[in-house]
Amino acid sequence: MGGDKFVAAVADDDVEARLGDGLRDAWEEEFERLIDEVQPLAGARDLVVALKDDGWEVVLASSSIQKHFDHFVELMGIGELADGFTTKDDVEASKPEPDLVRAALQKTTAERSVMVGDTPWDVEAAKRAGVDTICVLTGGFSEQELREAGAVEVVESLPELTATLSAARWR
Repeated sequence: MGGDKFVAAVADDDVEARLGDGLRDAWEEEFERLIDEVQPLAGARDLVVALKDDGWEVVLASSSIQKHFDHFVELMGIGELADGFTTKDDVEASKPEPDLVRAALQKTTAERSVMVGDTPWDVEAAKRAGVDTICVLTGGFSEQELREAGAVEVVESLPELTATLSAARWR
């Protein structure tokens, strides 16, 4: 879920109207102070390398702002591997709206696409854009929640996903 929807989701529309922008600004200030402490998930770069080696086009789609996205792409060393990218700065509405997924699809020539995500909002956004989602149990949601949302596959970790690429039934 994008930050533009989060305050109303955890509080209500009144809190969003009164405090939403200030809360988002405060969050960004705090995140900026801690950003260097955030580390990539184990196997993130290896997954992108394996996807490229297996012939997939890789388009990175993130609900983050551009400067945070750039920081993490550099940290993982995957910028040169990506065929394209899109961030929340490129779209009007955030997940669970399909805008981010649709923007990513415009950056690929692939006939079929699959999204890797870790939340029900990822699944919903992809589903609304006509794309299946493989979920990783890294977003704080259970396998059951992700499957109920419509994930076509749920794996424990990025290394597990990487290890099963060739045999995957969603291929």
